[in-house]
Amino acid sequence: MDERQVVAAQIGRPSRAEITTLSRCHLDLPVVVRVPPVLEDGTPFPTLYWLTCPLAVRRISRIESGGGVKALDRRADRVPTFGAALEAAHARYTAQRDALLPEGAEPQPRGGVAGATSGVKCLHAHYADTRAGNANPVGELVSPWVEPLDCPVPCVTDAEGRAARNPHWVEPR
Repeated sequence: MDERQVVAAQIGRPSRAEITTLSRCHLDLPVVVRVPPVLEDGTPFPTLYWLTCPLAVRRISRIESGGGVKALDRRADRVPTFGAALEAAHARYTAQRDALLPEGAEPQPRGGVAGATSGVKCLHAHYADTRAGNANPVGELVSPWVEPLDCPVPCVTDAEGRAARNPHWVEPR
């Protein structure tokens, strides 16, 4: 199956740029892809690492709806080592993304992880950053609540030569 079609089936819409898969699940499907800092239509895009795995998205959404973003943002304010590690992750993320900018690109994406200038904005983006192999204290704390990504059947199947969401996929318990 075409990788871009697989990701489109996972996220429920076509990708707006070329992607590179950086992390896969045990079923060899994308978990995290790298997206360029400028989309095909010229839109600046601050999110370099995009989470595509429906299981991880679902699990992280539960953490966010339970106040996870605010709790980790408070932790960044109250625990100096955690806050410093988070700021370092934002700076590293910005540098990685900016290194991929085409020369003369305007406007340019801004901010660090998920476009945030500080603190925690989106647990999905922090987890994706960690899963892409980067040091990110938020993603590292979230990972044990998300993994293992242990789906018994793939979230995407080949339906008549095109990738499609698998109607038999269910979240494992």
